[in-house]
Amino acid sequence: MTDYDYDLFVIGGGSGGVRAARIAATHGARVGIAEEYRYGGTCVIRGCVPKKLFVYASKFSEEFEDAEGFGWSVGERGFSWDKLVAAKDQEITRLEGIYRRNLERTNVEVHDSRAVLEDPHTVRLLSTGQTLTARYILIAVGASPNVDNSVPGMQHVITSNEAFHMTEFPRKVIVAGGGYIAVEFAGIFNGLGADTTLIYRGEEILRGFDMDLRTTIRQEMEKKGIKVILGDAFSAIEKESDGSLTGNTKGGKSLAADQIMFAIGRNPHTSDLGLEKAGVEIDRIGAIKVSADSRTNIESIYAVGDVTNRANLTPVAIREGHAFADTVFGNNPWTVDHSLIATAVFSQPEMGTVGLTQEQALERTPNLDIYKSSFRPMKHTLSGRDEKMLMKMIVDADTQKVLGVHVVGPDAGELAQILGVTLQMGATKADFDRTIAVHPTAAEELVTMREPTEQLRG
Repeated sequence: MTDYDYDLFVIGGGSGGVRAARIAATHGARVGIAEEYRYGGTCVIRGCVPKKLFVYASKFSEEFEDAEGFGWSVGERGFSWDKLVAAKDQEITRLEGIYRRNLERTNVEVHDSRAVLEDPHTVRLLSTGQTLTARYILIAVGASPNVDNSVPGMQHVITSNEAFHMTEFPRKVIVAGGGYIAVEFAGIFNGLGADTTLIYRGEEILRGFDMDLRTTIRQEMEKKGIKVILGDAFSAIEKESDGSLTGNTKGGKSLAADQIMFAIGRNPHTSDLGLEKAGVEIDRIGAIKVSADSRTNIESIYAVGDVTNRANLTPVAIREGHAFADTVFGNNPWTVDHSLIATAVFSQPEMGTVGLTQEQALERTPNLDIYKSSFRPMKHTLSGRDEKMLMKMIVDADTQKVLGVHVVGPDAGELAQILGVTLQMGATKADFDRTIAVHPTAAEELVTMREPTEQLRG
């Protein structure tokens, strides 16, 4: 039997890689892990965690205004970008320390280095040149922001990575993209006081989500003062003598800004990883091809998380890492079900969604009952803010099984979590109907919608 340095070596210290390393170690495996930047990965260091902290910060501008409708007199107020960034950095440092300590507590050997593949059982640490061998190798290096290098002047723009570390807050900003990252950052910049524009080449933002939600979010963004340009994209970025930027678009527009941020998607972080040396297959965008149990075409090499481009969400990566460790080292084989994943978009207003969109449901069954309710949240009856909440339920008319539930409004992400449990259990419309409402809440609409607003029959 070949003597390896480790039973498992993990390349990448993000959420999926750390979970896999820890669980494998608790199963008795000798585990090593390498991370070239900071432990915690994109989500913790420069993704969902700092982003949500920024979302919280950006909401205070409206909270101050809304308070007056409830009898409060709010005095002088101001915002310090430097203080926000410093507080965020302190929290991220704390979280990274927890990730590192959790690895050490389970006796995982930590290597602060970029690691690349040399062959199916060997990795090389670039910081020292040291080579290490392992019976199994897990790749969990995630993805990185995509930029369109065909656009002249791309060296002048930032991505979400740099947005968390800007030395100055821009007075005028343009966000390019229409996905959840672009939409969330447009809300952040706008809420913190920047003159904000979102430009997207598609016909509507948030492609892949239910169309009613997409339209609602865009309309609410525009109410908040965000300028949304659809069906257009940048053709060139110019830097002026005073340091400001001008973005020229394919549609003939010339847009001035202090900062331009590109959020046009993320690509698997697989370049220069040594995949070709080990014989690992990738697809056309560089994602590692894997089976349902996260195994690559090489028997000893697995991959989890965004690098596989299956469902690019942190909790999914964590589940995939856990399933891998249990399967390979815990004598408990199982795989992750990617078919029903609850998720949230921290747009303003927030979106929570689980299950099929109306468009996806129609591809499976022609007979649908659509339940939809749009109303002003109770809070805004006194604040006076013109903001609507939307709840939508998609039901199979033949079986009455709930296929999808979609919510736009305050705490929609929190609702999505528990809604994910109900749909995972196969809830029917009757299950919702016989549930007593919690009053007064917005969520009670989910159990009081009795008549479909639309009946689709094939």
